[in-house]
Amino acid sequence: MNILMFTNTYRPIVGGVSESVQRLKTRLQTEGHQVLVVAPKLEGQPRHEPDVIRVAAVQHFNGSDFSLPVPIPGQLYEAIEAFEPDIVHSHHPFLLGDTAARAAETYGLPLIFTHHTLYEHYTHYVPGSSPRMQRFAVALSTEYTKLCDAVIAPSDSVRELLLQRGANEAIHVVPSGVDTRRFSRGDGRWLRRRLGLDREAFVVGHVGRLAREKNLPFLAEAVTRLLITAPKAHFLIVGDGDARLAMHEAAASAGVADRFHFTGKLHDQALIDAYHAMDVFAFASHSETQGMVLVEAMAAGLPVVAIEAPGVREVVESGENGYLLVGNDAQALASALHNLEDKDHRDLLREGALKTARAFDEGCCAARCIEVYRRAIAAGGPISHADQDAWERVRGRLGAEWQLLRHRGRVLRSVFQDEPMRGLIERSDEPEEPEAFRK
Repeated sequence: MNILMFTNTYRPIVGGVSESVQRLKTRLQTEGHQVLVVAPKLEGQPRHEPDVIRVAAVQHFNGSDFSLPVPIPGQLYEAIEAFEPDIVHSHHPFLLGDTAARAAETYGLPLIFTHHTLYEHYTHYVPGSSPRMQRFAVALSTEYTKLCDAVIAPSDSVRELLLQRGANEAIHVVPSGVDTRRFSRGDGRWLRRRLGLDREAFVVGHVGRLAREKNLPFLAEAVTRLLITAPKAHFLIVGDGDARLAMHEAAASAGVADRFHFTGKLHDQALIDAYHAMDVFAFASHSETQGMVLVEAMAAGLPVVAIEAPGVREVVESGENGYLLVGNDAQALASALHNLEDKDHRDLLREGALKTARAFDEGCCAARCIEVYRRAIAAGGPISHADQDAWERVRGRLGAEWQLLRHRGRVLRSVFQDEPMRGLIERSDEPEEPEAFRK
């Protein structure tokens, strides 16, 4: 099968979506499928990427680590036609997600969309963030699902949320996979030695972007409370971002800054070894659709203490592989971590963590993704362009623009449904597709 993927984030960006796309691509290729990824140009990207097409992008959008792709669809069609895709898989509902919809409509291919992110938690990266912008983010992703033949949700929680929002009902739950065998093989002793931590130290760990939406000031407060009462406890933080300063200040104000250890970004075996330098994993984000780092931590044999949130509740089970807590209660989180200072207690939860991780192995997840592809192909795409002459191509592209125009109209109606402008943009019925665009 030839699979064409579109993503706004890709290597060298470190983050859940970027890692998920890379891992899925690699696993599908291992299984014998051909994958072509369309991604933005980024500083530090690999020089040789035979299976990746890069498009122009604005770097460090609004001061973030993200780029803003500026796709020029016309430049992509030659490469797409040479690849001869069987299906299009979009990993975002905007920017290159729009280009994915154009490609699928133009060539009469099924369009699959993975709803990786709760976008309303990320509007602070956009100038003028407001409740209206959050409504826009929800409407944009929800309405995008209606352009697709099938939608992939990383967890049951996200599937239920999408259905509540009125999304396309053809939703399949397929978690982002993890190479559990690889993450089970690590040696954290070198990192402990580098940080001056002995074997008796109790190391609480966290991995991820140190970003505002990850609820990290709260996590720092909770771990600080633990460190005040547990002199052998340390906090190992892997990753980087704007929240690092706030975390350090919380530790400094409590007099435990010397036991907060920031490693910066780690990759490959160094990242796996960092997990194995930890005794327990702490997580407080409310914005996850799955929390891939939770599975990575469990594959390394770590119990997890996390705050209940969509996606997280499908991974963490209190008393089995860690503790799942309700709400931002810093003392409750500190107490749960303190309970796991006992090694015998950790060992009991370790077996549950390893068992949970096996259910998220990337081989199983890739097989489920392929099944979604096959069903969509069997059902047929939105249009059939079996005779790809010049007129068919033009009609397909015009049809794609028409579908995107209708999509944006539905988004605007959702955003302004309670606003004075509603009457200017709302119509009793959507305009019908022009006859010339139809097959």
